[in-house]
Amino acid sequence: MSRPRSGVARQEPLHQQVARHIRNDIAAGRLRHGQRLPSSRDLAKEWDVSVFTINEAMDLLIKEGLVTSKPRAARTVNAPDQEARHELRSTTPRVIMIGGYAGSGKTELGRIIARETGWPMLDKDTLTRYVVEAALELQGISRNDRESDVYMEKIRPGEYASLLEAMSENVQCGNSTVVTAPFIREFSDEAWLTKIQATCRNLGANLTVVWVYCDADTMHSYVRHRDAARDSVKLANWNEYMQNVDVNFRPSAPHVVVDNSASGGLLTEQARSLLASTTEVESSK
Repeated sequence: MSRPRSGVARQEPLHQQVARHIRNDIAAGRLRHGQRLPSSRDLAKEWDVSVFTINEAMDLLIKEGLVTSKPRAARTVNAPDQEARHELRSTTPRVIMIGGYAGSGKTELGRIIARETGWPMLDKDTLTRYVVEAALELQGISRNDRESDVYMEKIRPGEYASLLEAMSENVQCGNSTVVTAPFIREFSDEAWLTKIQATCRNLGANLTVVWVYCDADTMHSYVRHRDAARDSVKLANWNEYMQNVDVNFRPSAPHVVVDNSASGGLLTEQARSLLASTTEVESSK
């Protein structure tokens, strides 16, 4: 089945938006140094924009040094710093718990932090997806269902329990950890946040709660572009889905907001600022 196509968001010039997505993919390691990029025609089809728009986006990335282009040759990713190995160790393990709505860019942020530090990246969907899909089929419903009462009440709690167990096991080994999931229900529950703060404290770890803010149009662009089967219901009923999304939501505990909308700064720079702030907190203790 072909995915729904509705074009990228219009809050910023199209070529800037395409460039921002590709820039984030390079920073997150999804696009690797030396990798050949698809042709302008293929990228235009992928993004549902004109070839002219793609060429404008490529010109921006070439000027930034992130893409190289030679006559009669495919454009390639230019990110030699990806080859360097980074590792940030501390006497006190750190847990960076990143939440956000679907398509907000929370996984991209987590990947960037993991690449900057060498910390394990624990993403809920990556860790639990195939088990969840099998469980949904055993319940007689679609393996892509993420909206029904069956999923929300019977399966979702186990997903988060497994995610937190993986986090705890890493911290017990002295490893700082990056944890990514929507966390919408959890971050709105003050009692849950108090409990997870106590869990980290008892494990000897410092917890930083992060919320990734993203405007509605940009979220739609992210969700549409990643082309995940689990998003098919959201995309088919986007306006209805957005009625239950509060873009101004913030966790009910001390937290850091990362702005991954058109108005925000580079995701890499915000990730580094976040890491610097957690280091300062640790140094002050």
